[in-house]
Amino acid sequence: MQDMDQSKPLHHRKERDLLAEPALPMDRPDALTGVVLASALDPAAGTSPNRQNDRDQAIFDLCQTARFRPIGLSGPFILHLSVAGHQGLSFEVHSEENVPLYTYVVSLKPFSRLIKDYDLMIESFDAAMEEGNRSRIQAIDMGRRGLHDEAADLLMARLDGKIAMDRATARRLFTLICLLVRRT
Repeated sequence: MQDMDQSKPLHHRKERDLLAEPALPMDRPDALTGVVLASALDPAAGTSPNRQNDRDQAIFDLCQTARFRPIGLSGPFILHLSVAGHQGLSFEVHSEENVPLYTYVVSLKPFSRLIKDYDLMIESFDAAMEEGNRSRIQAIDMGRRGLHDEAADLLMARLDGKIAMDRATARRLFTLICLLVRRT
């Protein structure tokens, strides 16, 4: 695992155009103002443009609208995410000044089927996009949304009593988890 204390967020709310969906106030106690991912998702690491886009969109959305709050802490926060092999996913919560506050590691084992299914779904989606098959794209996208919901519910349950979040935040974090696992 890389030393992430020296890393800068891939996206930081203060440095970005906020024209997409309306952003929630930055000074909320459950706000994420930045997300730092393990180096495996660095654009230079060979990640496909589609997956880079998925990563960028998930992080952008998290920094705009996430509701993420470790129990007993008040934000805003910068979240550092990393995977240590297939053993666990590390949520390293930092202050807005990037000072470490809290680390929680959750096992990836309960997510393994969902991650595998999501990866297969993404491959099918990419193939359908290349074919231009609209009905297949729509069907795969519906399945992907259902899988995201199931994974979000599992993530919220696994972090219950440790980190509070809403379903939309958990869905976006699952996207990043899948990308992290895929590259490790």
